[in-house]
Amino acid sequence: MKSILFLGILFLAACSGSSDKRSTTEADSTHSAALVLKWESDSSLKVPESVLFDKVNQVLYVSNIDGTNPWEADGKGSIGKVGLDGKVIAAEWVSGLHGPKGMGIFNGKLYVADLGNIVVIDIAGGKIEKSIPIEGATGLNDISIDPNGVVYVTEMLSKKLYKVENDKPELVIENLKRPNGVLAHDNEIYLLDDGGLYKMNADKTLTLIVDGMEGGTDGIEHVQNNEFIVSCWEGALWYIKADGTKHLLMDTRAEKRNTADIGFNPESKTVYVPTFWRNTVVAYEVK
Repeated sequence: MKSILFLGILFLAACSGSSDKRSTTEADSTHSAALVLKWESDSSLKVPESVLFDKVNQVLYVSNIDGTNPWEADGKGSIGKVGLDGKVIAAEWVSGLHGPKGMGIFNGKLYVADLGNIVVIDIAGGKIEKSIPIEGATGLNDISIDPNGVVYVTEMLSKKLYKVENDKPELVIENLKRPNGVLAHDNEIYLLDDGGLYKMNADKTLTLIVDGMEGGTDGIEHVQNNEFIVSCWEGALWYIKADGTKHLLMDTRAEKRNTADIGFNPESKTVYVPTFWRNTVVAYEVK
């Protein structure tokens, strides 16, 4: 895949530039979560698909597909770096990728899903260190890394979930429908598949938490307790409560403003939304 909480009505400021006002969206009156616009970056990013918050370095990494075909090995892909104030530090901080998407961090390394490989970038040096191929994969999508360094990665095109331990890939689940966002949290693995949020059981079966999130479920981030935010690529953000109920936080589908694989800063309760074709990242505070 990883705003002010009002009681009642959710006001969403939206903009096509950093200072433009967006349309408002009414939230479910039974839920108190809402979003408030903090900033929007400039449009120098290159088809941003995913955003990742780096707690240690206090920056954001953004995967740039930079092309009209997100699954093409064209060598145009890159990773951008954006400040927590929304200023683009480097639109192409690390280049030489193809169609980069989900990312994860472990021990100073940035792991990036890039078509059939997991590209490992040394953060301090800002350079590609190595690539870990996943045999038969061409559509690796989202990444999440558990505290032991085990990398979980979805393969959207072949409908599978893999894990990579000590650089060795292993198939975990197959015959999924449209897997995308994956999250390792609190010794559990959560997975987005075709509009639903699932938790993986010890026997690798899946338990449905909530479904009905149309528009291409994309990113998932933990907010607090057992509550999550889920993005849908076509332009929607959902808040998932611990009891499995869902509440629409934002809907920008009518504006054709995408909400791809989100990032989240738990320190400031900020969700970062890549807008894909609009080449920006938007930050909202969640309260």
